Amino acid sequence: MTVTEKPARRPANPNFSSGPCAKRPGWSLQALDDAPLGRSHRAKIGKAKLAAAIDKTRELLKVPDDYRIGIVPASDTGAVEMALWSLLGARPVDMLAWESFGLGWVTDVIKQLKLEGARKMVADYGELPDLSAVDFSHDVVFTWNGTTSGVRVPNGDWIPADREGLTICDATSAAFAQKLDFAKLDVVTFSWQKVLGGEAAHGMLILCPRAVERLESYTPAWPMSKIFRLTKGGKLIEGIFEGATINTPSMLCVEDYIDALDWGLGLGGLDALCARADTNAKVIADWVAKTPWVDFLAADPAIRSNTSVCLKIVDPTVAALDEKAQGAFAKAIVSKLDAEGVAHDIGSYRDAPAGLRIWCGATVEASDLKALTPWLDWAFAQRLAAQETAA
Repeated sequence: MTVTEKPARRPANPNFSSGPCAKRPGWSLQALDDAPLGRSHRAKIGKAKLAAAIDKTRELLKVPDDYRIGIVPASDTGAVEMALWSLLGARPVDMLAWESFGLGWVTDVIKQLKLEGARKMVADYGELPDLSAVDFSHDVVFTWNGTTSGVRVPNGDWIPADREGLTICDATSAAFAQKLDFAKLDVVTFSWQKVLGGEAAHGMLILCPRAVERLESYTPAWPMSKIFRLTKGGKLIEGIFEGATINTPSMLCVEDYIDALDWGLGLGGLDALCARADTNAKVIADWVAKTPWVDFLAADPAIRSNTSVCLKIVDPTVAALDEKAQGAFAKAIVSKLDAEGVAHDIGSYRDAPAGLRIWCGATVEASDLKALTPWLDWAFAQRLAAQETAA
């Protein structure tokens, strides 16, 4: 493969990070002029803003009316940890993982909560575990979309409607780009800085009535820090799900999240956001189909993510290198494109196989992805030529 000249066209927005993700098209700081800065989140205006964020989340994500939606600290991680520490232990648990964040939840449950009999069902990067082997008399913890592997569950059909246990779903890189089957999900978490490109530090925790019932009828055996407590006196702390957050939120971040929600609603809602992500992912898929040096980490198209698109370098020269050298090759491509101002933050996650990870969520423009692909070919060719010269 010979690509000697730099492409003439550059992406208008070179931000392809998988988190924090690109801001919505047309975003500017002026969009946040209505933020009640310097005001208490307990004041009337602060409460109204937080309630609006919850209400618009329900509308855009099509969350059922009887599900509670709360704003919690510490991003998606905080939301997941609150669910794990507050809900687990009442019955056995199946822990599903196929990438680094899912493995993190496995570690927390087995090594920190020390739940006896917890089943660990782990698949390699690019694959899913055997979903048919899940025991739904147990609680089940899984990620809907593996951000660091580019692998998602294809749908919720594998989850029975009459399950006995709770399903706890980390949906942070799926929400607003993939249609979550809420009838099959008892707890859902995500963070603002993913698909909608909001600012970091805040997470969302969504609970179905069965999850609320568990919280009010079960007390974990371990101590619970204040920041994790969802009940008081055996009753759900309803204020958390009405905008009375556990700790002080950034009203600037809240305003930014509301702006992103309004953008999504203005586009046409969830269907429009999912369509944008699908269109973006197809740009990369079409390029991969005609490009011999690269392939998807997920071999099965049915489980490929349309947001965190993970790629591996399959060129024979690179594949023949040892693991460390392959990593260095991929990092050189990433660094070259970053230095050119063409693509920022597109390297694979540190625990994932060496390669590229390109965010294709709804805030990214398809035109920018189309402009990016010739640069990927150029950077690969440059690095391969340097590798062959050195050899």
